[in-house]
Amino acid sequence: MKAAVVTEAGAIPAYADFAEPVAGPDERIVTVSAAALSPLARVRASGKHYSSANVYPFVAGVDGIGRLDDGQKVYFFMPRGVFGAMAERTVVPASRVIAVPEGLDDAAGAAIANPGMSSWAALTQRARLQRGETVLINGATGSSGQLAVRIARHLGAAKIIATGRNVAVLDRLGADVTIPLTDDFEALEARFKHEFAAGIDVVIDYLWGQSAERILAAAAKMARDATPVRFVQIGTMSGLDITLPGALLRSKAIELMGSGLGSVALDSLVKAVGALLGAVDDGGLSLPYEAVPLVDVATAWSRGEGDRIVFTV
Repeated sequence: MKAAVVTEAGAIPAYADFAEPVAGPDERIVTVSAAALSPLARVRASGKHYSSANVYPFVAGVDGIGRLDDGQKVYFFMPRGVFGAMAERTVVPASRVIAVPEGLDDAAGAAIANPGMSSWAALTQRARLQRGETVLINGATGSSGQLAVRIARHLGAAKIIATGRNVAVLDRLGADVTIPLTDDFEALEARFKHEFAAGIDVVIDYLWGQSAERILAAAAKMARDATPVRFVQIGTMSGLDITLPGALLRSKAIELMGSGLGSVALDSLVKAVGALLGAVDDGGLSLPYEAVPLVDVATAWSRGEGDRIVFTV
């Protein structure tokens, strides 16, 4: 079969022949129709992600949309071993396969599955968002953050506060409050203090770094004592580390947690995507994407910024 094959660490995947997958006990063969080029797919292909197996050659891609042998349309996540999502066929543990609506467009579903998974799992399984609560989304102008705003609204958030450096994107997100991220960190903390004084229940953080430090500092100084702030860390686009004084966590009721591979079970992540894709129509959940034939994987992989790429098979 044809697949996007990675031959060594850091190599761009090549469209090449790869061994046919054979299903073992409790596994499913999926005929793939669409697989997105997500940040997770990129970093796993580079060998730098904590979940990378670093066994070569292997097929790139972590998730996608396809069909089982009986014709059922499914979403799948984390195929077994060297068999990735960017291939004509792959093999996946049965617990990481879930049925999706027949009316769902395959490429559109693949485009939102991974970025939508992050906030859906964070809001429902980690933060346990309740209807009527207030959510702050730190880093709302990227693909995942934009979806997080819509997902939080769909799940019943009464007030959404969005941060980001791209003011033009912030203005069209539909958030109730927007806070542009600048390098004036004292002014930024003052904005966060104002919002925490009014009440924030959940923080979804895609950035970490200085903005996360200022959010946590503002929460410690201004959050209401009777309402614990659930801070869910997802991404590190602004820095791998922060300075976190111990007194900050002692002074207020702040629950600091992560959400991702390892902190959420794989089968729970798959169920989160199933719920997400089932809510596409009701929640108006979508992202701009460009459909690219898998044969062009090497060229598309090397592109810079732009719409999300979905490889079609």
